[in-house]
Amino acid sequence: MKFTDGFWQLRPGVTALYAQQAYDIAETDDTPDGAGLVITAPTMVIAGRGDTLNRPVLTTTLSSPAEGVIRVRIAHHEGGRTHEGFRLPGAGSGHATRDITAEGGVLEAGALIARIAPGSPFNLSFEVEGRRVTGSGHKAQGYIRLAPHAQVDPGIVDNARQGGAAPRDSVFVHEQLDLGVGELVYGLGERFGPLVKNGQSVDVWNADGGTSSEQAYKSIPFHVSNRGYGVLVNDSGHVSYEIGSESVERMQFSVPGEVLEYFVIAGPTPKEVLGRYTALTGRPPVVPAWSYGLWLSTSFTTDYDEQTVTSFIDVMAARELPVSVFHFDCFWMREFNWTDFVWDTRVFPDPEGMLSRLHAKDLRVCVWINPYIAQRSPLFREAADQGFLVRRPDGTVWQWDLWQAGMGLVDFTNPAATAWYQEHLRRLIDQGVDCFKTDFGERIPTEVVWADGADPTRMHNLYTDLYNRAVHDVLVEARGAGDAVLFARSATAGGQSMPVHWGGDSTSTYASMAETLRGGLSLALSGFAYWSHDIGGFEGTPDAGVFKRWTAFGLLGSHSRFHGSSSYRVPWAFDEEAVDVTRRFTHLKMQLMPYLYQQGIDASRTGLPVMRPMQLEFPEDPAVGYLDRQYMLGSSLLVAPVFSADGSVEFYLPDGAWTSLLTGETVQGGGWRRETHGFDSLPLYVRPGTALPWGARIDRPDYDYHEGLRMRVFPGGDGTTSVTVTSPDGVEATYTIDLAEVTE
Repeated sequence: MKFTDGFWQLRPGVTALYAQQAYDIAETDDTPDGAGLVITAPTMVIAGRGDTLNRPVLTTTLSSPAEGVIRVRIAHHEGGRTHEGFRLPGAGSGHATRDITAEGGVLEAGALIARIAPGSPFNLSFEVEGRRVTGSGHKAQGYIRLAPHAQVDPGIVDNARQGGAAPRDSVFVHEQLDLGVGELVYGLGERFGPLVKNGQSVDVWNADGGTSSEQAYKSIPFHVSNRGYGVLVNDSGHVSYEIGSESVERMQFSVPGEVLEYFVIAGPTPKEVLGRYTALTGRPPVVPAWSYGLWLSTSFTTDYDEQTVTSFIDVMAARELPVSVFHFDCFWMREFNWTDFVWDTRVFPDPEGMLSRLHAKDLRVCVWINPYIAQRSPLFREAADQGFLVRRPDGTVWQWDLWQAGMGLVDFTNPAATAWYQEHLRRLIDQGVDCFKTDFGERIPTEVVWADGADPTRMHNLYTDLYNRAVHDVLVEARGAGDAVLFARSATAGGQSMPVHWGGDSTSTYASMAETLRGGLSLALSGFAYWSHDIGGFEGTPDAGVFKRWTAFGLLGSHSRFHGSSSYRVPWAFDEEAVDVTRRFTHLKMQLMPYLYQQGIDASRTGLPVMRPMQLEFPEDPAVGYLDRQYMLGSSLLVAPVFSADGSVEFYLPDGAWTSLLTGETVQGGGWRRETHGFDSLPLYVRPGTALPWGARIDRPDYDYHEGLRMRVFPGGDGTTSVTVTSPDGVEATYTIDLAEVTE
C-alpha cells in the first residue's frame, strides 16, 4: 500500500510518524527468544525534557529465534491489535549475544549481526559475514494513520468476490529496508507475474484468481534477496509490499494494526537463506516414490463412470504409458452435495470394489475434497447443529452461493469440527483412497466469528494451514510419514511441510504455460520443495501442439498430472504423436527416479526445492538474475521448456561443458543458445561433471533403484565425486565415481 505522494509529501488523509532517533538502547530478556535489545525511538529528535511529553515512540526489540535469524518487532502500542504470526517449529532461545557500547548496540546471531547506532538519524543495519546487506534508516519505521477520506488503495479484493476483504484499517506500521544497486527480490509465494519482484506492488492475501492474474493461491510474506539475506514478515493477516515501487531505493512492507514483526534471515547464498527459513517454519517431508509418477485425472466437468476410468487406464497400459495415480475430481460425489464424502452411486455403484480393482492394477487413488459443506449435503445440518461451521457475528451460519449453493465453511479452529472432518477422511481411506486433492481454501470470509476467537483477518490466509494440516495429519496417521501426500492448491508460510502443491487454474495456451512456470519458480524461492501443474492447462482444450509441449515440461518436474476442466487429457484425444511424446517423457522420468527421489530426500534435510530457479544454483552468475523460462531439475539437470508453436526456444547455459541428455551432444556454456525442437524434444542439459544415477525400469516410479543401476558420467569434471541413491524401501548406498571415466 502506498502512503506517500512522491518523495516529499504524504497522500491526502495520511499522517505518518517515523522513528527519528535511537534515544535509548537497553538489554532485555523479555522476548520470545531470550536475550535481546530494546530500542526506544521517539517520533521526533528529543532536544530537551519537554520534548518527551505528548510524544509517541516506536519500540523496536531485537532477538534471535535461531542461528542466523534475527527477530525485529516494531510496536507503537503493545496492547493494540496484532494479527500474530505463523507456526515456527524451529524457533528456540539462546542463539544471540549482545553488547552495548558508546557506538551503539549489537545483537549477534551467528552469521547475522544487527547494529543499532545511537542518536539521530535512526540507523539499524544488518550484516552477513561482516558485509552490510540491508538496513532500516531515516523514515523507514513508520506508524501511519488514515483519515476516513484518505486516498489510498488497500490493494486487496473485496468481500463479494473473494469471501472476505480485510477491513479498511485506520492505522498501520511499516518498515522500509534498503535495496542496494543491482539488488533483486524474489519470492512472496506463487506469483505468476515477473519473477523479479522489483517495481511491483504485492499483497499477501490469498485469492482464487487463476494463473493469469496478479492474485495468488499461495501468498507467502517471505522474500529472498540476491544480496545474501531473506525476510519473513511474521504476520498471518494482510501484508502489503512495495518493492522499489514507492520509495524506489527501498523494500517496504506494512501491516494494519499497532505491531509489525519480521525476521531477517542470513545467507550469504540463497540456498542458505532457504535452509534457515525452512528450518524455522518447517521442512518439507519425504513424499512417496509412487507420487512422482504420472497422475491421470477424470478432469472436472467431463462425464465419467467406472467404465470410463477403466478404459482410460487400460488404454494407457496398452500403449506403455505408465500411470501411478488415478484422480477422481469433484463429481465423484453427487452434484450440489459437495462435500458429503459419499460416492455418487449412480455412476459408482460399488466404490469399494472399484477401488480394489484399481489397486489390483497397481494404481494409487486420489479423490477431490474441499472445506465447504453445501446446504444440500446431508452433513450440513449435522455440522451446523454441532457448531462445526463458521458463523456470522449474529450467530447464524455463514453461507453463500458461490461454488456450491448455500455452502458453509468448516471451522478448523474448533478441535471437534476438525476431528469430525477427519473421521470422514478415515472412512474414505478405509475404503481404499490413498491421498486427497485439497482444493480451495482461499475464499475465506472476514465478517465472521471463529470458534477459538481468532482474528478474522488473520484467518483469511491462515485457514489453508489448518485445512491442509487436518488432512495431512490423517494421511500420516494412516499411511506413515513417508507415504503421505496431498495435492493442495492453497498455502501460506509453512505450507511446504504438507506437500504436494499444484499451480491452480491455468488456460490452455503457451502464454499460460510460461506464467505457470513463473509461479512455480516463485514458489520454489518461497521455500516449497515440490510442485506440479495441470499438464495442457485447465481452462479450455489445448491444441495438440500446446498439449505435447506441456507434456514434456510437466513430466520434467517433481510431480506430474494430466488434468483439465471440460475435456479429457488422455494423450490419444489429441493425436498419435501426443501418445509418443507421453511415452518418451514418462519413460524418461521413470529412469530418472534414482536421481529425483534422492533430490526429494535431500529437500527434507536441507529445505532446497526439487525444481530450482537458476538464481538458486548459480547466484554468482549475473546473467541468471532475470531468467524465468528455464530451471534446474535438482542440482544437475537444466530444463528449458518450449513455449512456441514452431519449436524455437532461447535459453542460457552457465559456464562449462553441458551435455544434452536427449542427444548426447556436448556444448560450451557461458552464453545464450537458440535451438529448434520437435515435439519429442526440448533443451535438457546435464551439468558439467555430473554423475547421474540412471534407473533400469520404465514402467513405474517405485522400484528398487539399486537393481540394474547405471551411473552415467558426463564431461566437465575432474577428481572423484560421491553419489547417494536411496530406494523407496529405504536402502541407501553411496557410490564413489571417478569423473575422469566419462561414459557419455
